Amino acid sequence: MKKIFDNTQIAFALKSNSQLNASYFLFKMMALKPLVKIGTKIIGLALRLNLPVENVIRKTIFNQFCGGINEEDCLKVVDILDTKGVSAVLDYAVEGKANESEFDNALQKVLKIIEFDKERQAIPFSVFKPTSFGRIDLYEKIGNQEILTDSEQDEWNRVVGRFDWVCKEAYQKNVSILIDAEESWMQTAADKLILEMMHKYNKEKTIVFNTLQMYRWDRMDYLKEMHQKAKAEGFFIGIKLVRGAYMEKENERAEENNYASPICSTKQKTDESYDAALRFITDNLDVFSLFAGTHNETSAYYLMELMQQKNIATNNVRIWFGQLYGMSDTMSFNLAANGYNVAKYLPFGPVKEVVPYLIRRAQENTAVTGQTSRELEMIIKERNRRKNTQS
Repeated sequence: MKKIFDNTQIAFALKSNSQLNASYFLFKMMALKPLVKIGTKIIGLALRLNLPVENVIRKTIFNQFCGGINEEDCLKVVDILDTKGVSAVLDYAVEGKANESEFDNALQKVLKIIEFDKERQAIPFSVFKPTSFGRIDLYEKIGNQEILTDSEQDEWNRVVGRFDWVCKEAYQKNVSILIDAEESWMQTAADKLILEMMHKYNKEKTIVFNTLQMYRWDRMDYLKEMHQKAKAEGFFIGIKLVRGAYMEKENERAEENNYASPICSTKQKTDESYDAALRFITDNLDVFSLFAGTHNETSAYYLMELMQQKNIATNNVRIWFGQLYGMSDTMSFNLAANGYNVAKYLPFGPVKEVVPYLIRRAQENTAVTGQTSRELEMIIKERNRRKNTQS
């Protein structure tokens, strides 16, 4: 397989020298783990004290990882990405809500995004998190098959209603909907509900996508169970495949509560699990559609090889590659330049409200081995290329 991810000229074609330098500075700072730890605490404290730091946040980490404060704000970024064949997934990145009015507000926001997306080819997916529609404790109780009180049952019925409303709207507007995965202790209930939505709305084509976190050692078995059910009952399966985002929290909770961790024992096993899922899905494209969410170049190359081996066209509508905005541009733009379907997750929201998301981005960049160093390596390579071209 031809190696394409080192072409920095393609990857950073949309960045001016000043923008490239700003990215260099930010990733340089994120390479210093103690600085990230202290900096994120300072940001949180400054916002709680209502100190005037929003402008600084917006000009640095917000601009790197977010598309704007609202949908309209994001359109400029969407249009720019589209000039290079990269699509966008608008992601309302406000987290940590926990009451009925906030859940209803989140529902209306997702419905608005679907309406916003329906006539824009450059925004083929919408997205939401299950806990934006209901309490995590309620999902956990449902997943454990505990008896609900009457009020809890009414609450769960509202959660189901929100899911159904969004999926029905996505179906009617022909916009695919990606439903993110979260902590394992709430995921059983979410999986069951999402499967019901697939059964209902994926009869003709893939509208509803569930997310599988392949650092969980049980996910391959679950993927195969889904396949058998879809074949038997006649519906399509949408899968967003990721490695996972809650590893430390999962392992800590398992240790505290004295149960076996749901997380693979080594990174190698997670990588093997991810690639096994790629093989299984590409072997069964008559049933599956795939959104391969990955910043791992090895897995991206492997998926490209599988597509080549199986004579799957690079632009086959059933296979998409996905990365986060502000990261892995060497993957996203080079994939698009070579004819693959690519979408960037484009988070947005008021600066203050998006800070928890931004803090997570900074922390994950320091936690993922080699991610920040790889970003820096490619930025430095492009800066040097531009200097040599000008001299």
